[in-house]
Amino acid sequence: MKKDIKWAIDLAHSEVNFKIRHLMIAHVRGSFKTFDANIYTSSNDFTSAIIDFWIDTSSIFTGDVKRDEHLKSVDFFDAENYKQISFTAETIGKVDGEGNHQLWGELTMKGVTKNLMLTVQFGGLLNDPWGNERAGFTVSGKLNRSDWGLVWNSPIESGGIMVSDEVNIECEIQLIKV
Repeated sequence: MKKDIKWAIDLAHSEVNFKIRHLMIAHVRGSFKTFDANIYTSSNDFTSAIIDFWIDTSSIFTGDVKRDEHLKSVDFFDAENYKQISFTAETIGKVDGEGNHQLWGELTMKGVTKNLMLTVQFGGLLNDPWGNERAGFTVSGKLNRSDWGLVWNSPIESGGIMVSDEVNIECEIQLIKV
């Protein structure tokens, strides 16, 4: 089936966020400020989408400059040598009883590629006041960072570790038909 409808991310109305447990008692939130994608469909049915999404690792932002620099270092993303995180997928599963779709794809981070399942909730389609057709999505998921070689950690005196292995992904994506 020909995929000739191109969609672009509306960067002003989209965000890529994450949260991770710190000291095993609270979550730290962060985001990536630079990301984009090539998305193609054969119709307005996104279950046929081809997705090529990427994130600039050096655009990580947690609200703390020292932490951001540490996350860009070889201990974590090694942003100097691994400039992008990428996610590619070709199909979105049918909707379940709660309005969610499963999106299986290949996530590449720090030179390691593995399958990852994300949950996608379709917000709908509409024509905006400027004549653009838009689609909205909430994307969420979990991954174990050590599966992609992000293994830095430090034990804490009271027991446990500094940073959880589990990372929660939370994204709001708005697309515009090109």
